[in-house]
Formats: sequence, structure tokens, C-alpha cells
Amino acid sequence: MVDILIVEDNKELCGLLCEFLRAEGYTVSTAENGEKALSLYEKYGARLVLLDINLPGIDGFAVCRRIRERENTPIIILTARCDKEDKLNGIVLGADDYLEKPYDIDILIAKIKGIFKRRLAIDTITDGDLTLDLAHETALKGGVQLVMTAKEFELLHMLIANKGQTLTKNMLFDRIWGADSESEPQTLTVHIKRLREKIEDDPKNPMRILTVWGKGYRWEG
Repeated sequence: MVDILIVEDNKELCGLLCEFLRAEGYTVSTAENGEKALSLYEKYGARLVLLDINLPGIDGFAVCRRIRERENTPIIILTARCDKEDKLNGIVLGADDYLEKPYDIDILIAKIKGIFKRRLAIDTITDGDLTLDLAHETALKGGVQLVMTAKEFELLHMLIANKGQTLTKNMLFDRIWGADSESEPQTLTVHIKRLREKIEDDPKNPMRILTVWGKGYRWEG
């Protein structure tokens, strides 16, 4: 999963924005149209979306609506369309902020940092005797900290956050390792096995991470 997905059809502006954000230490993915943006988001996810409105094909409002139907990922709209009706539409659809072009890059970065800081400060997930601290990427079971890798934590977080839903193997692999990863798909099976050994009372008969044969895995807690 990348930190930021930029949806912008102006290649020069998109390139400059990528440079600034990567210099700040963020991982970035880009899309020049709404169709590609939705495809990338569905396949890999993003922790924040920077979204232009005037896009070829599916416009930014439609992209915002589609993302918000499924997840609460922060969305900042960046656009030259600055009339009141457009701003209200963006907010109603669920955008977290609305910046007019040309915008000050320092202000944008400050807003991004503020969003990440607020979300990390309050993001803890509890399910039974398991507690995930998203700010520090640590997990506790019965009050005892579990030793796990960053990928194990990210996988556990995704499963718990989608409790009761079957997540396909391809989706989990793409979201956690990415399409450009040199890892093999089999690594997902290895990580599931390791997680079960750490959180299941009986790893050979798991009650939390269930295998959905032919599809993927589901968290039951």
C-alpha cells in the first residue's frame, strides 16, 4: 500500500508533486485519469488520495464517491474549479479538504502531515484480546506485545479491518507487497502461517484467520 495516490492529468504538475512528496519520505503512485485511479486504488490501496476534478473520462467527483462508498481514506481535492457549488459537492461526497490551484506546496504538505498525524494518533484497533497500535505498528495479545515483522503487522491489520469479509489472495498480495514486488505469491501463505502461530490458540485449527478455499482468507476474530 502506498502512502499517497495522486490523480492528476497534468503530467508536469504531477511530476513536480511527486518529487516534493517523495522528498518528504512518502511513497507515491500516480494516475492520469479516473479509471486508472480506481483500478490502482482497488488493487493496491492508498493511505491518502490527492484528487483533481477535471479528469478525462470519469471525473474526480465520481472517483471520490466510489472510494467513499467503500472506505474512509482521506481525500484532498486539488482543482482549478473553485466555485461554491463545486466545493460543496466535494465536501458532500466526503472529501476531507479542498485546495484551489495554484496551491502553495508547503500548505499542501502541512495538510497532509496533519491528516496523517491525526489518524495515527487515534488509530488503535481492538478485537477480543488483540490490540493493534497503528501509530507504532505494534500488536498486543492479552496485554503482551507480539514480535512480528512490518509485513505481518500490515497483513493482520488488513484482515481485522475487514472482519467478516473474504479477501482474495491476489488482493492481499497486491495490497501488501505490490505488483512490482520481487516476492513470490507463496510468501502470503507463509505470512498467514506465521500469524496463526502467534495469535491462534491452536494454529492447526484456526478460529480467527479462516481459509476460504479457492478464494482467500477471512478474519472472524
